[in-house]
Amino acid sequence: MHYNEVVSATFLERPNRFIAHCLVDGVQVVAHVKNTGRCRELLIPGVTVYLEHAPSPSRKTDYSLIAVQKGGLLINIDSQIPNGAAYEAILAGKLGLGEISFSKREYKYGNSRIDIFLETVSGRKILVEVKGVTLERDGVAMFPDAPTARGTKHVYELANAIDEGYECIIFFVIQFSPVNYFEPNRLMDPKLADALRHSSGKGVRVLAYDCQVSPNQMEVRNKVEVIL
Repeated sequence: MHYNEVVSATFLERPNRFIAHCLVDGVQVVAHVKNTGRCRELLIPGVTVYLEHAPSPSRKTDYSLIAVQKGGLLINIDSQIPNGAAYEAILAGKLGLGEISFSKREYKYGNSRIDIFLETVSGRKILVEVKGVTLERDGVAMFPDAPTARGTKHVYELANAIDEGYECIIFFVIQFSPVNYFEPNRLMDPKLADALRHSSGKGVRVLAYDCQVSPNQMEVRNKVEVIL
């Protein structure tokens, strides 16, 4: 996944979850934050951030905040990019799912929309729910950074889909690298952690892959160990 024009900036403040104030070449600008999560450990005044410059008459701001420098890690925080990156990785064969004969994004299943539906040449039907991961602690990738009732609901729905003959995958796209392993953030959301363990026991595959991140690009890279 690529961005067209990206500029370096200094983060100043986040008055609300939708916008950030940043300095670009000494000039203060307003940027749309493409992540409604808390990101408190990332968006600290003075850190280097990267903004996509995409002026348009339909936009209120000319910039979107897409990545943050955290020490030696560059972390993409664009919550819209993991689905596309996961879809690219799947079609490129990185998950080893076999030859795909049909794919559909935003697939309606039950009372939800699952991120990706796949059919293989051999007739397998696969549901894939994608979760972007931006939280890092001591080399460990964790999800979520805020409680997510919606995420827990999706996990249980995939467990139910196993009974209907689907193969199901929860695909955690870690928006940085390197990383030692992935685990659910049980202290933040014990219900989601329990749901993942339950669903894994029913046959849902819980996968995590890190990403190669640069200011203007993010690409799914290597499989990461998952500890539930």
